[in-house]
Amino acid sequence: MPYTIRGDVHTHTLFSRHAYSTIAEDVAAAAAAGLDLLGSTDHFSSMLFPEQHVRNFQYLLNRSCWPRRWDGVTVLRGAEVDITGLDGSFFGQDIPVPESISGHPEKAGTTLFGLVAAQCDYLIASVHNELFAAGATRDQAADMYIRALEHPQVLVLGHVGRAGVPFDVDRVLKRARELGKLIEINEHSLEARRPATDSACRHIAERCAELGVGIVVNSDAHIAAAIGRYPHAEALLGEIGFPEELVANRSAEAFCAAMVAAGLPDPRA
Repeated sequence: MPYTIRGDVHTHTLFSRHAYSTIAEDVAAAAAAGLDLLGSTDHFSSMLFPEQHVRNFQYLLNRSCWPRRWDGVTVLRGAEVDITGLDGSFFGQDIPVPESISGHPEKAGTTLFGLVAAQCDYLIASVHNELFAAGATRDQAADMYIRALEHPQVLVLGHVGRAGVPFDVDRVLKRARELGKLIEINEHSLEARRPATDSACRHIAERCAELGVGIVVNSDAHIAAAIGRYPHAEALLGEIGFPEELVANRSAEAFCAAMVAAGLPDPRA
């Protein structure tokens, strides 16, 4: 069955360093693809810079200058934050920021994570370096994902099918359903055609359908030309008869309603 997906809410710009388009190019691509909604979610991760300092991340702190409506597209300001510990901790939570980029003192206890997260409409929580979870049990890994989901600004678990961390899928999905949080079906994960990843993604999608868990279908685009394109993800969902009403980004209205249901403000308000 064909799916209507009117928002791509996991995309990257040049800021992610291994991506190749500007935000303006991404918005233009979203408009050309007929999207109503674009979520720009650059990496918030140690992958970007050898020095973890607020000055390196000021790009993520100034996005309020972006138009909310741009070329007919609603533009959301997110981030893909790395999960860095089995306790569900995130990159930047242990990095203090004593002063602003201009040298003014910050409040005691200010962290890099806190500053960036406060500027985001939502967070996608992902694992990119699974070595910290080596030897973890499936229950320990499930606990990690559940703790990440329980953070109030996390809306989506990103590409869990290719993260390389086996976990108790049903435990995580049931908690996501309780919290109104979303599981990502990630085109970038499927386009490489890796059997283990494909199998994991299929199982996760099947269980989301069976348990009634909301998902988002995203390109994870690292170049503008990939925005709004999800042929492998849509084929997978079609093969298993995934119900479209569980696809949160089937429309801008549905996605923003999912944000509100998860306890996040409607960015259009």
